[in-house]
Amino acid sequence: MPLTKLNFKPGVNREITSYSNEGGWFDGDKIRFRFGTVEKLGGWAKYAASSFLGICRGILPFVALDKTQYLGVGTNLKYYLVEGGLFEDITPLRSTTAAGDVTFAATNGSSTITVTDANHAANINDFVTFSGAVSLGGNITAAVLNQEYQVISVPTPNTYTIQARTVSTIASITVNGQIVPTLVVANGSDTGNGGSSTVGAYQLTTGLDTTVLGTGWGAGTWSRGGWGSAATSPTTGEVLRLWSHDSFGEDLIFNVRDSNIYYWDKSTSSAPLARAVTLDSLSGDATCPTVAKQVMVSDIDRHVIVFGTGTEAAPGTLDPLLIRFSDQANPLIWQSLATNTAGDLRLGSGTEIVTAVKTRQQILIFTDVSLQAMQFVGPPFTFGLQTIAENTTIMGPMSAAAVDDSVFWMGKQDFYVYTGQVQKLPCSVRSYVFNDFNEGQSQKVVASVNSTFSEIWWFYPSASSEELDKYVVFNYLEQVWFYGSLPRTFWIDRGTEEYPIAASTDGYLYNHDFGLDDGSTNPASPISSFIESSSAGIGDGDQFLFIRRMIPDITFDGSSEPNPSVDFTLAVKRFPGSSNSKTTDSPIQQSATVPVEQFTEQAFVRLRGRSFSLKISSDETGTAWRLGTPRVDVRQDGKR
Repeated sequence: MPLTKLNFKPGVNREITSYSNEGGWFDGDKIRFRFGTVEKLGGWAKYAASSFLGICRGILPFVALDKTQYLGVGTNLKYYLVEGGLFEDITPLRSTTAAGDVTFAATNGSSTITVTDANHAANINDFVTFSGAVSLGGNITAAVLNQEYQVISVPTPNTYTIQARTVSTIASITVNGQIVPTLVVANGSDTGNGGSSTVGAYQLTTGLDTTVLGTGWGAGTWSRGGWGSAATSPTTGEVLRLWSHDSFGEDLIFNVRDSNIYYWDKSTSSAPLARAVTLDSLSGDATCPTVAKQVMVSDIDRHVIVFGTGTEAAPGTLDPLLIRFSDQANPLIWQSLATNTAGDLRLGSGTEIVTAVKTRQQILIFTDVSLQAMQFVGPPFTFGLQTIAENTTIMGPMSAAAVDDSVFWMGKQDFYVYTGQVQKLPCSVRSYVFNDFNEGQSQKVVASVNSTFSEIWWFYPSASSEELDKYVVFNYLEQVWFYGSLPRTFWIDRGTEEYPIAASTDGYLYNHDFGLDDGSTNPASPISSFIESSSAGIGDGDQFLFIRRMIPDITFDGSSEPNPSVDFTLAVKRFPGSSNSKTTDSPIQQSATVPVEQFTEQAFVRLRGRSFSLKISSDETGTAWRLGTPRVDVRQDGKR
């Protein structure tokens, strides 16, 4: 019998049944499509040996005038600048006490220290750095007290507790893979209060790492509601700690969503890097906004733009549809005058600005119900607005990504693209994605670009997960879809960095498409990848087939393993709903798995059924593979 080529259509299709998707792929993980064929996904390795605290929701690469490369990294607990692989904490301070306002109390035999500071406004997980303290008289020395601590409980508005430890960084206490320092237990001599010179510097209040609906007890961080207080359920829920950031020359401007705007000045910072400060503390302009949903720097004209902010008359009162922009090339001037280009615009559609995305020619602004374009038009108006589409949806503030002048985004139950007009993207895995989706955590969805492979990635939370654990990918060059599982909370494309960089839930950044293996472990672990076809048969399914031989076609180019291999599995079924398990004593098998190496010529099998499918899987380190056109020796067979 002549051999039958197995030419499968590129992309995964879950919108129809496997049986009706004959000649296509039906399932897979850690794979991608390139030039119409399937291959294993590239590996990943740690970007830096050190890690960060919290869950990362923002990464920004930028370069200073002295060629220093930075990564801005925002988490629900901190904001870092990464320089030379080191995470330097530049989280702004919200307040600093006067000397003597802070006192300590220790209990013999306990490492818990009670801190007294009237109206401290601290919450559990907040960070405070003490200085100027003296020994309590015993084990709790000045060196133990004068360092950064994280609040572990808040008994009253005037007190909170910390856990005394040896001199160390907070990062080494709570992040996986770090050495945990020794706790320091007080003794009977620790009767002092830290002296009259203690100063407490409180960092920006930490944020949520998950969306919580309601505002009563149990909503938000611990202790933010009263015991037994009623919980309400507003439509938008309580907002995650989300960051927006952009570079202004060699400086950094960033903000917490629905909160203040901060500025980090490279010229005034040296090792260790200075903390960022509020923008209004630098500006002599009384109208400088102190609240915003998002901040951005317009590349063409160098205006700082804030979306969802306060008016000139009330800069701290958020108007969710108001846009304001600074004077050109000056982030400190916000009052609109005839002598400058500062000003504002207000959208007339929707209830709030969800996000804004820069393209090469304009800025696209998404509200909860519409899409508008903002473009620099010059004096006297500076910027103009144009409505692009009404009745559109977007999943969340991070769910859109731009490629040149095109913008792709995940909406409610659909995917979209703007290329001069809004179009719904036909998606062959749409039902698969949205039927296994935790809508309560939809604000976490992250859209990202992998330009090397012409891919748009969306990381999303599956129905059983509170965190991003799945991904779906659209190859916009080849117009195909695929999906998989991978815990990543943010991703940036290569640019100033050689590889794409993604943040994981384990507290590390990873270079992606780097190597062949999972570099989250030491030594690196294999990446389990597979692709499985839909069922194929002879005729209209009224005939049985018999497979006796398979000729594989696969390349292992790029493998570091000397003898790489994958498993080819052929499986047959009698009916679409039946399994591949053997249920009789017949020597004819229902499935056969064959290890295939570079020089495997052929494999002999004995399979009989109405339809068959092919699966390629690998679970070895140092292995790269790409499928060609395998062949099977298949013939018509009798029904008995």
